[in-house]
Amino acid sequence: MLVCRNLLPGLVPRHHRIPRVTNASLFARSSRPQQKELKDEFRCLSSIVPLSSDYLDSKLKLSIAPPSIRCLQPAQQERYHSTSTNHSSRNNSTAAATLPPEYHPRNSYNVSTTVSGPDACDKLKLSALGIKGPTTLYHNLTFEELHQHEIANGEGEIAYTKYGKTFTVDTGKFTGRSPKDKWIVLNKGSESEGNIDWGAVNKPTTPEVFDELYEKAVKYFSSKEKAYVFDCFCGANPKTQKKIRFVHEMAWQQHFVTNMFIRPETRDQIEDFEPDFTVINACSQVDEDWERHGLNSEVAVVFNIEKKCAVIFGTWYGGENKKGIFSLMNYWLPTNDPPVLPMHCSANVGEDGDTALFFGLSGTGKTTLSADPNRALIGDDEHGWDDDGIFNFEGGCYAKTINLSEETEPDIYRAIKTDAMLENVKLVQDEDGIQIPDFFDVSKTQNGRVSYPIFHIDGYHKPQMAGHPQNIIFLTCDAFGVLPPVSKLTPGQAMYHFISGYTAKVAGTERGITEPTPNFSACFGAAFLTLHPTRYAELLEKKMYEHGAHAWLVNTGWSGGSYGVGERMSIKTTRACIDAILDGNAAMVNYVKDDAFGLDIPVSLPGVQTQLLNPRNAWADKEAYDVTAKKLAGMFCKNFEQYKGHGVVDLTQYGPRM
Repeated sequence: MLVCRNLLPGLVPRHHRIPRVTNASLFARSSRPQQKELKDEFRCLSSIVPLSSDYLDSKLKLSIAPPSIRCLQPAQQERYHSTSTNHSSRNNSTAAATLPPEYHPRNSYNVSTTVSGPDACDKLKLSALGIKGPTTLYHNLTFEELHQHEIANGEGEIAYTKYGKTFTVDTGKFTGRSPKDKWIVLNKGSESEGNIDWGAVNKPTTPEVFDELYEKAVKYFSSKEKAYVFDCFCGANPKTQKKIRFVHEMAWQQHFVTNMFIRPETRDQIEDFEPDFTVINACSQVDEDWERHGLNSEVAVVFNIEKKCAVIFGTWYGGENKKGIFSLMNYWLPTNDPPVLPMHCSANVGEDGDTALFFGLSGTGKTTLSADPNRALIGDDEHGWDDDGIFNFEGGCYAKTINLSEETEPDIYRAIKTDAMLENVKLVQDEDGIQIPDFFDVSKTQNGRVSYPIFHIDGYHKPQMAGHPQNIIFLTCDAFGVLPPVSKLTPGQAMYHFISGYTAKVAGTERGITEPTPNFSACFGAAFLTLHPTRYAELLEKKMYEHGAHAWLVNTGWSGGSYGVGERMSIKTTRACIDAILDGNAAMVNYVKDDAFGLDIPVSLPGVQTQLLNPRNAWADKEAYDVTAKKLAGMFCKNFEQYKGHGVVDLTQYGPRM
């Protein structure tokens, strides 16, 4: 009990204490006598003095470490553990043990500084925003510092997963974005007034409303003694990269944006930082005057493009920070000279440099299919396509955790370790009293999430940029069972299906859904489009023509009948379709034309049953297929009526044949 010497109880407030138990996987690998001895010691020590998570983990690690490690000096032990535990089990343990800690991405991110004193706001230029009160500003804290602040502030809890301890937060009643509370300032006579596609997605508010809310946010932060400031980048290509500043009131919020955005590599990058856009997140405050302001509720997420600033009130959901900037990238990049195409898609690259894009709405398999053991992940959600090729917008991933398991989503599951952060995931205690996440309990929300830095994915593409894509894959989960498992698209069809952004909801996924229901989301991300969808489609067509990219429609939904009659495509079948696209086989086979949708369907494909390729052949009741196909085709046509008259080409000619 040497650790107890010179320590007095009560030196640290109780809310600073961490749970008495530690990493579940380490306990699991310890023998029962070891577990009991360690837990008894921790309980004894915790009753005397709050122990740091580092100490608890080091005790457990040492107890189960190989003898060769246990005989090392303390500094050598720390080097071993700090490297080996930050790697997935798929990594070579010897290589991990010899890698110096300073070269691990977690430890290499170290640009932190704490600015204190009455002139703190002047030093970090918050006073230019009108924020002048805080005398302590935490600027770009390291991962470990963020963890310490989260614990000290009592902002959440610690859960233990197979791959390490993870901080968890509960965002209250808002467990997802609040699209009805998102507003853009309509500045009369500005460029944005003419460019933005005003409507249900991009709802206008006035400069006067924004100014009132801005002053409210500034006044609130000026009343605080401390604040968290994070300076980062959006877009991996320096040519179009944007500098973003976030002002937060809690450490976990800075943790979220640290995970999600591109982190500065050196302190010089953020000295005298001049942001292209600033987000002031006053999430604990609400707009009591929302009715007078003509808004939807006391929640307000308001962007002023000309003033290069946004304010957030009333919602703690982390995704508002991420998707707000994505919406701005969807405005900035197409209006760039030369124009750049922003995309709501995942991307990976093969060993030969061949890049592929995966578009798809929730439930289509975008994350699963882009995580390929033979290819490197560029990013899982937001990308740009410019004259140099593809680039990631982000520095991390934000994945759903519903029904998550290592078998179904190994990359995501293994990424949930130290520095990842869980949102709105149910925690339960195992038989040893250890708090662990239950990804199958969705009583809080079906939108449980985890954010983590991109380097948590083994074999990720470190440059975060790659060449022009050879293949563009539109994923759809067709619950009507009438779309083929794979079809080749012409450039015109690619534009049509890109704008349509089709998938289907099935019974049980949402209240009131009793039969397959179409879900059309323009460009596979309508909620984030600031310009008219045809602007993005025309850019896509231009890029495809210039670089010879092929487009494909892949159905991960039903075959042989609609939902309830047919069967869901197996992951094996879908993976075979994707493999055939990426290895070039799909482009070399013979095709037949689909009567209802005008799609080119392969006659045969390696690894795919021939009768599945043409969906009509897979249905026992051919007449029922014809009726259902005509029904879905009509839904496509009806949805596309809103796009008639927009753009330079009439795209309806590339849709279903009615």
